[in-house]
Amino acid sequence: MYKSRIHTMRTMYKSRIEAPSFLQVYSNGLVKRFAPEIVTLSLESSFNGYKSKDVIIDPSKPITARLFLPHSNHESSLENNLPILVYFHGGGFCIGSTTWLGYHTFLSDLCVASSCIVLSVDYRLAPEYRLPIAYEDCYASLEWLAAQVTIEPLLQKADLSRVFLSGDSAGGNIAYHVTIKAIQNKGSCPVKIKGLLPIHPYFGSETRTEKEMDESAAGEVAMNDMFWRLSIPEDSDRDYFGSNFEKLELCESVWGEFPAIEVYVAGLDLLKERGVMYGEFMKKKGVKEVKVVEAKEEKHVFHVFYYESDATRLLQNQISQFIKRY
Repeated sequence: MYKSRIHTMRTMYKSRIEAPSFLQVYSNGLVKRFAPEIVTLSLESSFNGYKSKDVIIDPSKPITARLFLPHSNHESSLENNLPILVYFHGGGFCIGSTTWLGYHTFLSDLCVASSCIVLSVDYRLAPEYRLPIAYEDCYASLEWLAAQVTIEPLLQKADLSRVFLSGDSAGGNIAYHVTIKAIQNKGSCPVKIKGLLPIHPYFGSETRTEKEMDESAAGEVAMNDMFWRLSIPEDSDRDYFGSNFEKLELCESVWGEFPAIEVYVAGLDLLKERGVMYGEFMKKKGVKEVKVVEAKEEKHVFHVFYYESDATRLLQNQISQFIKRY
């Protein structure tokens, strides 16, 4: 009897799906996440060159975010109308947080380098909240911006007519879909999207790319497939519109309204092909300004894990220059 009970408990908690060091999903539906080093904040924290605080986008969901404001001892030296970069973290829609040290450091440094307000969003995660929940949560951050711009002290200098959307991996995917929703809601969307900057965007399809069919990529392909199984609706496959950008049917007028796009890819990233294909797809759809920028010797989301590297500094400069152009 006792041994039977132990066996039942072991079976119940046997790991069904796992991303080592980050995620375990058990057969009974229990989800365990393991975060790397994180950065906690007091109500409002001042650092060298910026201020930061955590905010609540929607307490009922919950959706939260971290705000970064470039800060100078001589406040008059800062422009009154600062652009806003809304950033969505990666993690296969299942893991990740704006509190992770890599994200906090990358975005705080970017905030200073670009003289830009950054809103980094923590959306609800799969498998508990499957797509399109992440898209809806992240669009809500745009509505929050408009509602808070005259209330939140760190947004007093914010220019809602110069909003840029970015994110890495799954976050790049989210930025694309939030842009679409903003265009479709043109009459009611409270901000103006001036640019889209997906970093190593996470897309997929039932058809494999050339790199994905290489035997050496089998482990990475299996991991990507796992995250898709956990994040898309249970009756869907990788041709779901949130995964396969070619499956989303939009009016021609929507493509014509797209802002400038700069897609960042990494030369050693399995998803590089998908990023290049996405850029080419957007060009074919008539999006006027599309550029693909490659970091040749870098891996997937290098800027999160190597946030002080030369490659990361270059990426921050490229993003800053893009923002300044628009």
